[in-house]
Amino acid sequence: MVKLKVEIKNCYGISSLENEFDFTKGKSTQVIYAPNGVMKTSFANVFDDYSNSVESSDLIYPNKKSIRKIITDDGSEIPTESVFVIRPYEKSYKSDRISTLLVSDDLRKQYEKVHEKIAIEKENLIEILKIPSGLNKDIEEELSSSFGQEKNNLLQLLCELEDKIDKESDFEYSHIIFNKIFNEKVVSFLETGDFKREIKEYIEKYDELISNSAILKKDFNHFHATTVQKNLNSNGFFKAEHSINLNIDGQKKEISDPKEFLKLIMSAKEEILQDKTLQGIFEKIDKKISNNQLREFREYLFENQDVLTELADLEGFKQRLWISYLRNNIEEYQNLVAEYKKGQTKIKEIIDKARNQQTDWENVIEIFNRRFYVPYKIGIKNKADTVLNDAAPNIEYFFEERPENVDEDLLLRVLSQGERRTLYLLNIIFEIESRKKQGLETFFIIDDIADSFDYKNKYAIIEYLKDVSLHDNFYSIILTHNFDFFRTVQERISGNSKYEGSYMALKEDDHIKLESLSYKYISNPLKNWKSNLNDNTKLIASVTFARNIAEYIGDKDNFNKLTSILHIKETTLSLTIGELEDIYKSVFRDLDELELSNKDRAIYDVILEVANDVVNSQAESIANLENKVVMSIAIRLNAEKYMISIINDDEFVTNLKKNQTGKLFGKYKNLFPDDSQSIKVLERVNIMTPENIHLNSFMFEPILDISDYHLKQLYNDVLQLIAIAKELSSAAAEVASTQLD
Repeated sequence: MVKLKVEIKNCYGISSLENEFDFTKGKSTQVIYAPNGVMKTSFANVFDDYSNSVESSDLIYPNKKSIRKIITDDGSEIPTESVFVIRPYEKSYKSDRISTLLVSDDLRKQYEKVHEKIAIEKENLIEILKIPSGLNKDIEEELSSSFGQEKNNLLQLLCELEDKIDKESDFEYSHIIFNKIFNEKVVSFLETGDFKREIKEYIEKYDELISNSAILKKDFNHFHATTVQKNLNSNGFFKAEHSINLNIDGQKKEISDPKEFLKLIMSAKEEILQDKTLQGIFEKIDKKISNNQLREFREYLFENQDVLTELADLEGFKQRLWISYLRNNIEEYQNLVAEYKKGQTKIKEIIDKARNQQTDWENVIEIFNRRFYVPYKIGIKNKADTVLNDAAPNIEYFFEERPENVDEDLLLRVLSQGERRTLYLLNIIFEIESRKKQGLETFFIIDDIADSFDYKNKYAIIEYLKDVSLHDNFYSIILTHNFDFFRTVQERISGNSKYEGSYMALKEDDHIKLESLSYKYISNPLKNWKSNLNDNTKLIASVTFARNIAEYIGDKDNFNKLTSILHIKETTLSLTIGELEDIYKSVFRDLDELELSNKDRAIYDVILEVANDVVNSQAESIANLENKVVMSIAIRLNAEKYMISIINDDEFVTNLKKNQTGKLFGKYKNLFPDDSQSIKVLERVNIMTPENIHLNSFMFEPILDISDYHLKQLYNDVLQLIAIAKELSSAAAEVASTQLD
């Protein structure tokens, strides 16, 4: 894969997004910083739909036409199985590829070869059983359950039936269709009390009649007699001019003609079935099965009235039917049993080797136990069964001072949210390592995978993702709302291509923009700003960092001066660029030769000038941190200026030492609770402009999350408050002057 072109329209809240991700020249990992609510989950949902061959749509506006195009640079679609979406957390997720890690390829191939031969013979038998059973599917389940077994025990069951099938001298029920009797509606009827009473009455009368028959007896019914006749005839008994003697009413009757023999059998059968009393009982049963739902069964029963005697024991009849079918298809049955038995010795050898073999699964466990910090260790109990019998992996969890393993449900109850996510991550690693082993080219969409992890595990994730990035067939798009994680991925995974494969997501009115990270110093802005302090924007933005450093080194005087740039203080309007130059030389020890222009100019004026330039500029960039810092400072200064003028309490303002903007706002709300319009604007100031910005990237992350548009709008709204206040003040002064006159 070289490049991936993505076009999304009206899918999960994304009105429009188009981008080409370039994975050439070692850029196997692309990273997107996206504030919450912009596009991360929606983007992941679209790719998840793609991987599952499901159409994407807008859930809120389902009538909008949705477009989803995910193609390579040559216009071809990537295979759905080549897309794997990694969510922040999915409690129920289990990799279905784990068994590929649990045994070597050589052992697996040996097992599969044995299993394949067995599967062929099993398929042959199942296909043949479709005809007598009348079942097109679920034959394995029906056959197994008829003998109280699970489907996965079918082969063992067939072996256990050998003796019964060998002892059967005939297959008297092979002509009876299983599905005609054992379907839901018929069985429900046969289980009713009325039917059971009448079938008991029928059987008692039948037994009485057959015991009085001249030819047939209970142990030699017409099925047995017919089987004898067929076997003698088909084996040339009568053609060899042999004969048999029948004991009829105490008299021996010699039979040398097969047709005569069959005629006698059928006559005896009809004599029993046509008995008036027996027919009367049958008619009572018939009346109960005259409704439409049982019509087919009724017709079948008329044609096979002799099965009535078997319906008193449905479970036993089921078994006799299957044994009859198997006996009637003895060759296919014996081929399967023989192949299964032959493979057991080989399978046992493979299982023994698998149990003792160090495999990729152990390597995954080693990765997990070595890199991630959790209070438990993991192992697997049924390793060989998982690999060779398609059983679910039975993963065990152990705590250091507890010898027995812990149930997973209990484990999830005692683990923290971060530890539960780590357990989820284990299954993700299983999936990734399985894909690696299979050589499956994969496109990973990784949605905030490090969310809620502590630092140790967060960096463990990054190191593992770095390993993933080095695999030739793997490509990743990592989405995160955590700027610290974004910056670390850039440094540790993207390496030299960290700027070419890095984006910041910006939500415009009608589309999502993925802005390429042209501001390469975003991960360490102070270094760039210090080198460009004659740029007024970077000069002012650096104040926030210089103030923190002054605080850390105990330089209280410079700390207070820098604070007066960020808050309205006594010296705010008078502090000059020349004074700021002296402060910077003192705080930044490597700037002793710093020379700034316009030394006599007031810093306050520079702040407002830069802010006005940004507001009037058409350019917009989510990654331009210095613009946003200066805008935040200007907004806060103007907001404080407005509140101070309206509150009009010099003593209160003079005594403010910390959290000045917040305390001014609290005072304002107490004094003017009905001024809802101004309060709404000032609330936005508190939310959108942080009180201070630390060297830690977490503290300027909130500013990055805010678009230029919203900062510009807030700046203008605060200016509007000041303008209104001036108008009111002028009007009040004019009124006062008029009154004096």
